[in-house]
Amino acid sequence: MNKTYTGLDIRKVLAPDGDVSRSLVNFEVRPEQIEMARAVQQAFLKKRHLAVEAGTGVGKSFAYLIPAVDLAANGMGRMLISTFTITLQEQLVNKDIPFLNSCMPQKFTAVLAKGRSNYLCKRRLKFALQRERSLIDDSEFDKVRDWADQTKDGSLSDLPFLPKSRTWDRVKSEHGNCRGRKCPNFRDCFYWAARRRLENADIIVANHALLFSDLVLKQQGASILPGYKFVIIDEAHNTEHVAEDHFGIDISNRRVKFVLDNLYNPRTHKGLLTHTDAKATVDLVYKIGKESERFFKQIQVWYEQTKNETKGRCYKNFIDDTLSGHLKELSAELSKLAKEKEDEDEKFEIMRFVELCKALIHDLENFLSQANAGQIYWLEIGSGRTSTIRLKSAPLNVGPEIKRCLFDKYESVVLTSATLCTGATQEKSGFDFFAGRIGLDDFNAVRLGSPFDYKKQVKVYIEKDLPNPNQSTFIGNAAEAIKKYLAKTTGGAFVLFTSYVMLEETAGRLSQWLGENNIKLLQQGASVDRTTLLKQFKTRGSNVLFGTDSFWQGVDVPGQALSSVIIVRLPFAAPDQPLLAGRLEQIRELGGNPFNDYQLPSAIIKFKQGFGRLIRSKTDSGIVAVLDSRIVNKSYGKKFLAAIPKCETVIVANGK
Repeated sequence: MNKTYTGLDIRKVLAPDGDVSRSLVNFEVRPEQIEMARAVQQAFLKKRHLAVEAGTGVGKSFAYLIPAVDLAANGMGRMLISTFTITLQEQLVNKDIPFLNSCMPQKFTAVLAKGRSNYLCKRRLKFALQRERSLIDDSEFDKVRDWADQTKDGSLSDLPFLPKSRTWDRVKSEHGNCRGRKCPNFRDCFYWAARRRLENADIIVANHALLFSDLVLKQQGASILPGYKFVIIDEAHNTEHVAEDHFGIDISNRRVKFVLDNLYNPRTHKGLLTHTDAKATVDLVYKIGKESERFFKQIQVWYEQTKNETKGRCYKNFIDDTLSGHLKELSAELSKLAKEKEDEDEKFEIMRFVELCKALIHDLENFLSQANAGQIYWLEIGSGRTSTIRLKSAPLNVGPEIKRCLFDKYESVVLTSATLCTGATQEKSGFDFFAGRIGLDDFNAVRLGSPFDYKKQVKVYIEKDLPNPNQSTFIGNAAEAIKKYLAKTTGGAFVLFTSYVMLEETAGRLSQWLGENNIKLLQQGASVDRTTLLKQFKTRGSNVLFGTDSFWQGVDVPGQALSSVIIVRLPFAAPDQPLLAGRLEQIRELGGNPFNDYQLPSAIIKFKQGFGRLIRSKTDSGIVAVLDSRIVNKSYGKKFLAAIPKCETVIVANGK
């Protein structure tokens, strides 16, 4: 390893006659991109953490990939690059990285990392064919078998169809169900072949969920990914949300039912225990199934009786644990049954359910006893006759956990996004909220504006006279304002809401008018998935998409298909949500101001994300309409406007 290596000259690589420009048609030199790339390079070389907010159009991926490739290819250490969305991951793996590999002087290897459960296990497939065929839909299972004989990749994304979850569960690779080098399929195992490719890669591309799964396991002496020295987190504004899922608890009635039904389903008379001489265990599974129904029914009754007071937040031992004891009995019976089996594959399959039972017991006991004082515990109850009932917990502040497993363990972590700062200031203080929430306390910071000309490309309309969104007259007035802005652009609009309730009511008010004006309404939550909605929006003519949370970020619609973004209300999270309420309570107890310290900066970052949906290229143009009058009528409103690029702004008063 060359420890005195000082890195390549970034300016030459991104210069008008540099490596990139010679290979890329219509390449434009962007000073912001060069500045970011040099900051990333220096962070790696000087072993510093770095936060970079870079506006749309800076070219963030090249700015971190070029120094990452240079250092990794020169033996300075393996790079792990993590994204939140599949879209960005695919851009890196299929476009940006192959391009740089073709034009940069250093040759390197980059591999996409997938979770283990994405890979087919040949041993389990063979066992299922021989012993469990009755458990799986024959026609679908035959397709998996035929594909397994042809595929080189062996991962779920390579399958030409999406199998039922029950089918894939019987044949996927799993850590606790792997015989390792003792397996007859080890040498040609899809998972281990992928692992070997990762071991030999200079750069690993993963998603945030896989990154945090690996970080948590590494704390326990295990791992999903091979070692890496440097970490780059793109779409870093999602870091806190992803991390809290990995440091909390999530139990549902469906999770319990999955375990029991795969052992023995009394309705279909199928399951792993069907072909074993274990009637007593089958009877026990049936008994626990009934007890599980009673247990979750009691939880639902408790929720209905207390929801006005608790909003679903639970206190310690809020309900009697009538389930863990039975699951312990089942775990013991399954362990005994496994020991009696001579077939190693059958033994492994049974022991898999022992581990699933133990994990359930651990989570149930921890949830009900509220073992971690630093967490909030709450219920989520779905709608419908067969609703999902969830017991969830998450840290009040996940920052210390992230610091311990990420920032304290790696020499240099680079975090970047277009939305990390909460104010207009160019100083490091603009990162205070983001950094504080994720435990980042010793870092360099760079804030770069967009190279786009927002003053020419965007006009912002603000409805000053609309009622406060909390007033009953707001939705009716907002619907009329939406008509006005849709007429300006003949559709081609995202209308962003903060709740499904408001979305559905507004859609009901506007559906007839939209039909009369030949504007197609695409509505999130109306039985069409997000990906299909977006595809329809991009391909159809005059249309409008009503969306909530997931459409505020990670959605790319360049060109005239999207010519307006209408933000119905400022994106303050509902303060009665248990996790948020707990966090606000903690801030208050520590002497802080919950609104200024958490609610406002969180809303500003999300507002920036919604605003950022409109302009995705230097040729895009359009309007952003804000229907929430608080942005000009409240003192804090100016902070929202200060956080976005300077645009031509029109204050609409008296309906004009």
